[in-house]
Amino acid sequence: MANEKNRVIIFDTTMRDGEQSPGASMSLEEKIQISRIFDELGVDIIEAGFPIASPGDYEAVKEISKILKNSIPCGLSRHTKKDIDACHEALKAAPRFRIHTFISTSPLHMKHKLNKSPEQVIESIKEHVTYARKFTDDIEWSFEDGTRTDMDFMCKTVELAINCGAKTINIPDTVGYSVPSEFKKIIETLINKVPNIDKAILSTHCHNDLGLAVANSLAGVSAGARQIECTINGIGERAGNAALEEIVMAIKTRNDLMPFKTGINTELLSKASKVVSNATGFPVQFNKAIVGKNAFAHESGIHQDGMLKHKNTYEIMTPESVGVKQTSLVMGKHSGRHAFKEKLNDLGYMGITDDIIQIAFGKFKVLADKKKHVYDEDIAALVDDSLIKEDNVINLKSLKVFAGTGEPQRADMTLEVYGEVKKATETGDGPVDAIFKCVKKLYSHDVNLKLYQVHAVTEGTDAQATVSVRIEENGKTTVGQAADTDTLVASANAYLNALNKMIIKRKRTSPEEYEQQKMKGI
Repeated sequence: MANEKNRVIIFDTTMRDGEQSPGASMSLEEKIQISRIFDELGVDIIEAGFPIASPGDYEAVKEISKILKNSIPCGLSRHTKKDIDACHEALKAAPRFRIHTFISTSPLHMKHKLNKSPEQVIESIKEHVTYARKFTDDIEWSFEDGTRTDMDFMCKTVELAINCGAKTINIPDTVGYSVPSEFKKIIETLINKVPNIDKAILSTHCHNDLGLAVANSLAGVSAGARQIECTINGIGERAGNAALEEIVMAIKTRNDLMPFKTGINTELLSKASKVVSNATGFPVQFNKAIVGKNAFAHESGIHQDGMLKHKNTYEIMTPESVGVKQTSLVMGKHSGRHAFKEKLNDLGYMGITDDIIQIAFGKFKVLADKKKHVYDEDIAALVDDSLIKEDNVINLKSLKVFAGTGEPQRADMTLEVYGEVKKATETGDGPVDAIFKCVKKLYSHDVNLKLYQVHAVTEGTDAQATVSVRIEENGKTTVGQAADTDTLVASANAYLNALNKMIIKRKRTSPEEYEQQKMKGI
């Protein structure tokens, strides 16, 4: 790996640094599942844990080191022989393994955390990197709080660590303090001032406290670093780490500016993200780059229209490239007529007239203003409703319902019946009874109500209600359905829908009877 000039090594620390996120602890079984996926994903180095931290961490590193086929397992240790011994014991079953040891080097950390002088830190590096080298030639050394470390002292410690056997030198932006231009300069300075730097690979380990972890990592690579430490979904302490999926896809997508390569099978990124999210219980934010639910979803009508004409108009990578099945045109209040028509085709509504599409689209826009999520079932209900109303004799113009305790329920209704607008007010044994009485007063009829049923089309308190009504007249039966976020409006429309179907049946089966009733206004 080290001989390939533009090859960037991916060092994943999801199960070590990522697990240090409060509440993100993973079981042994979950870590094994994750490690298998990372191995398949093409992660070069898997930091499986901090063996000395707990018996559980030790066991996880030990078991993971046994099952990896391609990735190299790694354990973290402080500058103590006890830590290094624990790493070795946990990793020794693997044919290849890495020990990653670290110590703080910033003035702030040396004084307040370690209570050590710079000279004592130098001696510790000499002692512990040399000791770790006894167990493997794959030693990584990190200077904690690297971006707040004095540059001359940094160069001195890096040169010493390499002389003591470190093959990888990691520069951590432990508290997410750096910015890309500064981080790039640190890498360039090490390359230019450390005489034996050619004997080691420089690595980045950036935290996201300022939202710059990925940018800093890529700046480091552009300056000469050839390993990036990162985590799936960017999980980690505080604001998290550089996100593996973002780094890999940035390199792949902008290879014109970053002519590097990784060994990651990007089509498994979405799968890896879901597995880590399930194991940690940390949901992935909807607008998370690459693996978020909305990463390949488009609601804006302008964007949807562009996507339908040419996908590259609004997508810089394909969803398939990261393991997502397809682009999602999310139907919402910002969606346009083009996307709505395409959605109807997907739902099987072929050959619908432009008039019906326009009517249904208008209703869709009204519904989308009321609901956060418009589902396929919502759209189907709207279209069915529009198709039925093409031949309607009776149409609901307005409805007000007064309901509650202590007073009779009342409905004020306005209907258009054979083109004539009529109004009525009725009370009833409940709001639905009052509504149906209004209908009967405004359009005199004698039918038997056989079924009245309500169910939600979709989940949530803002769900559309679909109401089904079945009526019977002289042996003829019709069923009416309607959907609305207002159950009472849906009830009125469903009843009128059933009546309209009954009138159409009369027209088709008994034209003379239909004309007589029409003359009477019934």
